[in-house]
Amino acid sequence: MSLHRILNVALDSDQDVVVVRQRARQISELLGFSPQDQVRVATAVSEIARAACHQGSGGRAAFLLGRNLGRQHLEVAINPGSGQRLSSRGAGPDEGISRTLPELALISAHRLMDSCEVEPEQGMVTAVTMRKALPPHVLVDSARLADISTRLAGSPVSNTLQELEQQNHELLSTLAELRERQEDLLSLTRELEDTNRGIVALYAEIEDKAERLRRADEMKSRFLSNTSHELRTPLSSIRALAQLLLDRMDGDLTVEQERQVQFIAKAANDLSELVNDLLDLAKIEAGKVEVHLAPVVVDNLFRALKGMMRPLVDEGRVELVFESGEVPEFFDSDEGKISQILRNFISNALKFTERGAVRVSATYDAQQDTIAFAVADTGIGISRDNLQLIFEEFSQIEHPLQRRSKGTGLGLPLCRKLADLLHGSVDVTSTVGEGSTFTLTLPRNMPQELRQPSQDGTEP
Repeated sequence: MSLHRILNVALDSDQDVVVVRQRARQISELLGFSPQDQVRVATAVSEIARAACHQGSGGRAAFLLGRNLGRQHLEVAINPGSGQRLSSRGAGPDEGISRTLPELALISAHRLMDSCEVEPEQGMVTAVTMRKALPPHVLVDSARLADISTRLAGSPVSNTLQELEQQNHELLSTLAELRERQEDLLSLTRELEDTNRGIVALYAEIEDKAERLRRADEMKSRFLSNTSHELRTPLSSIRALAQLLLDRMDGDLTVEQERQVQFIAKAANDLSELVNDLLDLAKIEAGKVEVHLAPVVVDNLFRALKGMMRPLVDEGRVELVFESGEVPEFFDSDEGKISQILRNFISNALKFTERGAVRVSATYDAQQDTIAFAVADTGIGISRDNLQLIFEEFSQIEHPLQRRSKGTGLGLPLCRKLADLLHGSVDVTSTVGEGSTFTLTLPRNMPQELRQPSQDGTEP
């Protein structure tokens, strides 16, 4: 740390304390300190100087410019006279004054300056060094330092009365500033009180709306569940009767009659699919769907899916391919729910792929310890703006193939909710005209809280 001397001031009497205070204010002003910092520096230096003078004559105050870690600072070192010390313990008739004055001076210096270091020796203070960092925008070079010394040499020292007037002026300015800040604080306090009252009212309103939404959600789930149950019985009857007619159980049908009955059967099947999806969504939202963990073997899962989806494949136009890469022999999850999600992905891919292939694959990510099931097609694709729309309930994209293969608009939202139950996720990437890839990512090991102990006390 480098130091450059600015000025030395002797400390022999109370008049010298006045001089030190004036010089401290002048030097801090020339070094670019703000008016508030000028008062702080002058006050801290004068308090320590007064304590030194009360211990005897021969002391000295040195004003220096230092640099530490690239930052310049004003350093003021006050040393008592030879053989004198700034005692923190007094004796004799002035014991109370001599004990408290240096302590209060050191406390003030600590508060007003950036740092205040003392050099103790057998319970006495031999020297005090105070530092105050210069403002960031101020840089004092050798030329400016010489100019400061010249200006200090040419500036007169005021008498005690003038210094007292200056201190009174500083005190009045400080009191005015404190009063202004107090008024600002009172205004801010009132504003905060008004804001707090508004926030409390807003929270009450939010809680009320949240409670209404919760009740509405419960009513919606109850309505969907009850409606689905009420519709299932007549739909099953319609489907059964339509199949009886198509099987010629009551005699032959004309060509037109057969066509009309097929329309009835198809409409009943579509409506039944919608009812099932509604019931599944209602169960999930009501928290009544349980996860049944068991070892899942990817090859067995793919064989079952291939058999179930074969009737939907037009082999002359689209090829359905299953590819299982290097995956673990088995992993813990709910095979029924995985199959339901993948069936939805595959059926959608087959609906919207006129030519090409639908590829179902499984890959293992050792770093994340996850298994990803991907269903990629070469179909119509989905625009970027519609990638999130397809996961909203009852939302469908306008397209000629969409109108020809009308769905419920509940399949993909249901898939995402089922994936959440399995602590997994559903993602999609797509390019219009090139195809889409839907991916189900699942953890290889389910969280411990989902593992239900079996009847014999062992985990499944």
